Amino acid sequence: MFISIESAILTGTLRIFLDREAIPDPGAGGRSVHEVSLSTNLELDLSKSTATPSPAVIDIRYGQVGLVQVRIRTTDAGSILDELTGRIATAPHFFRRTAVCLDLSGLANEPSPAEVRAAIEAIRRAGMLAVGLTGDCAATAAISTALSLPIITSFRVPSRPVPVVQPPEPAVQAAVQATARVPLPASQSPGAPAAASAVPEPPAEPPPAGSAMIHAHTVRSGQRIYARGRDLIVTAAVGAGAEIMADGCVHIYGSLRGRAMAGAHGQTEARVFCQQFYAELVSIAGVFRVFETIPAELAGAPVQAWLAGDDLHFARIGG
Repeated sequence: MFISIESAILTGTLRIFLDREAIPDPGAGGRSVHEVSLSTNLELDLSKSTATPSPAVIDIRYGQVGLVQVRIRTTDAGSILDELTGRIATAPHFFRRTAVCLDLSGLANEPSPAEVRAAIEAIRRAGMLAVGLTGDCAATAAISTALSLPIITSFRVPSRPVPVVQPPEPAVQAAVQATARVPLPASQSPGAPAAASAVPEPPAEPPPAGSAMIHAHTVRSGQRIYARGRDLIVTAAVGAGAEIMADGCVHIYGSLRGRAMAGAHGQTEARVFCQQFYAELVSIAGVFRVFETIPAELAGAPVQAWLAGDDLHFARIGG
């Protein structure tokens, strides 16, 4: 007799051999005792396999994720909850269960893990979920370990306002112009060698490398386009629920009904330009504004957005 065996890995046949032999038993009154010998032989067919490749249960991929940043300047949970609740009330549907990065760089003193835990609980009660930490304080690493939260180092927002160049006073400007009209001495003429004590000017910084990324198709709801290290130009519409992001400037030659983020890694000079403004959110270097209702003077108009200090400004283009 034989038994066929199939498994997920191997197939084969198990052969069983029975050999019965009669042996006289003197103590059994002349009757015979039958002894059965059993031997087996497993013949495996390694050329066949019923195994089918099982699909992978996980995929690990790198993806760029935009996060809302919450920078706290106090660890008082009550104050955080009160102010955050008031700000979220302007756009409750947008911020509901939104993942946020908690920035600790605005604190005057290094916080303890208990204080940060209380701040995270206040953020949760306001309706948002803290998924990571950022900040330049020395205690961030220890807090990250104690609270089992990652440090999101790629999310940076400038902590200092953009310097504003003031125009010179009229008297100073006149003196400078008068000096410019004075002829140079021979030793300082353009053809003469420079003096040994002259300090050479530092070389000008090269412009950022890389051409702009051009996207010629409509960006639909749920899609995300990211231009790493360069500007982003979209020659079609950006639908509601879509997200476009660039390390440089963002240009939309169509309607903007989704989210536009420029200066994703902290470039405060970046700007957002669009032909028809109906945006859900506009962000520059992490400073953002949510629009539940579009101001009448901006709705449907060509608009540009720029950052001055920590304030985000909007204006019509060409008027």
